[in-house]
Amino acid sequence: MSYNVVAFYHFVSLENPQLEVAEWKRFCASIFAKGRIYLSKDGVNAQMSVPESRLTDLKQWLESSQHWKGIKLKIDFWHEHAFEKLTIKSRSQLAAMDVEVDLSRQGEALSPHQWEAMLQKKEGNTVVLDVRNKYEWEAGHFEGAVQPTQQCFREFPKYAEKLKEELDEDTPVMMYCTGGIRCELFSALLKEKGFKRVYQLDGGVVEYGKNVGSKHWKGKLFVFDDRLTVPISQEPAEVISKCLHCQTENDTYHNCANMDCNDLFFCCKGCLIQWKGCCSESCYAEGRVRPLEDEECPKPFRKLPFNQKKKL
Repeated sequence: MSYNVVAFYHFVSLENPQLEVAEWKRFCASIFAKGRIYLSKDGVNAQMSVPESRLTDLKQWLESSQHWKGIKLKIDFWHEHAFEKLTIKSRSQLAAMDVEVDLSRQGEALSPHQWEAMLQKKEGNTVVLDVRNKYEWEAGHFEGAVQPTQQCFREFPKYAEKLKEELDEDTPVMMYCTGGIRCELFSALLKEKGFKRVYQLDGGVVEYGKNVGSKHWKGKLFVFDDRLTVPISQEPAEVISKCLHCQTENDTYHNCANMDCNDLFFCCKGCLIQWKGCCSESCYAEGRVRPLEDEECPKPFRKLPFNQKKKL
């Protein structure tokens, strides 16, 4: 069976997000969907996978709703479900930045081709911001993009303060993220901080890869599902990362087998076996270590059953 991996977000005012949760649960169960769907008073943010035969049902259901009509879907193909289970929740934020922003004051949205042209002709003082986490940047990023030091989106408001101190308000700021939602929020925050020339990649790296290809992009794209990293286009993806242990070129992410660490790290197959799936000697020697799962295409760490976890 073939599957579609579908990602989308949509800003719309919801009076009762919890009521919407019930509707989404009912419908998603009916099309055998799995994934993570978050609803708030501001709309929906979703990453899911559905059998390819049910994609039309999803599109029709969204178009039939007063809230979701017109949603732009980002669609990829995969040989299995890209998520372990279905999680649908009401949250206070669609993307957790922990700061309220005025979404009417976002940066200027650039189409993938406009973004590529601006990268090609960018002014000398233009700053290209990667509005993702450090481990996402390490898997792949645009040429010349500033490497983020943040480990989660909640740290970006502090980063905005730092940028305000370091950059002139007239500095051209180009920003991108995976699918676009983080840029929607962070661009609005930078505008509130006084930056005048703020641009964001419409549809994120996903849409850029589909429309432009890998030009100006290095490496792969980190995704928050079982695939972990994917090429952004049909072109061969350059390997820009290295095995943590032996420093050979490698772009395969693993979770540290130490249950109290669980950090993502790049590791080749030989070192994975040698280090028992751990990111360091101390992680293997001093912690609760899961049995090594030597998979050709490793998936994110799954929580172990309680009885099995007690034995470690």
